[in-house]
Amino acid sequence: MIASAAQSQRPAPAPASDIAPAGRVARPPRLVAPAPGSYVLPVIQLGPAGTVLDTAGRAVPLQEHTRGRVTLLSFMYTYCVDPTGCPLLFSTMYGLHERLQATPDLARRVRLVSLSFDPVNDTPETMARYGGSLARTDKPVRWDFLTGRSVAELQPILADLGQPVAIQLDAEGKPARLYYHMLKLFLFDRQGRVREIYSSAFLQPDMIYNDIRTLLLEEDASRVAGK
Repeated sequence: MIASAAQSQRPAPAPASDIAPAGRVARPPRLVAPAPGSYVLPVIQLGPAGTVLDTAGRAVPLQEHTRGRVTLLSFMYTYCVDPTGCPLLFSTMYGLHERLQATPDLARRVRLVSLSFDPVNDTPETMARYGGSLARTDKPVRWDFLTGRSVAELQPILADLGQPVAIQLDAEGKPARLYYHMLKLFLFDRQGRVREIYSSAFLQPDMIYNDIRTLLLEEDASRVAGK
């Protein structure tokens, strides 16, 4: 699907740390989360490969940001204002970030990733400003703010994850950004495998937190069994 967005005006992104606590978001009804470790999250698929840019502008494999820790990955725009879209995702991730920060032993084993759909407007510098203090690498919970080098390089990543996208063209008819209408949040284990995909109806902080702890308990059990 292709749509023209010639001469569109982009509002400047607000720093994420400024909008997270007070932003108005549309919350789904709360569900009862089962106890961590009382269930199994099956492997859904292997995580995608591909190349992304970090806030320093370095081209790095996406897998460096989806392996080694339990990881939550979302796709976003810095300038999105839809209360049922990016702000809802960000508010959920921010709440989990703060909750994990309070438990350093868990925090050091978890990573959050926000990857922009829009490599033209959301440059590495823009992502660094958006992340602000949340992007600091000295915090127990890593939060990586990433973008792409081009729409062409982002498309295979999204296709591998089954994330519906459309291509928006610039004034010259060239691909400018990807955009979507279906909110998704992806949970990876430390091997980089997708273990859960949350839609807007299941974007429940308690449920996601317990899923993270379930994967960490699974790691602990595997480590003990391997001794």
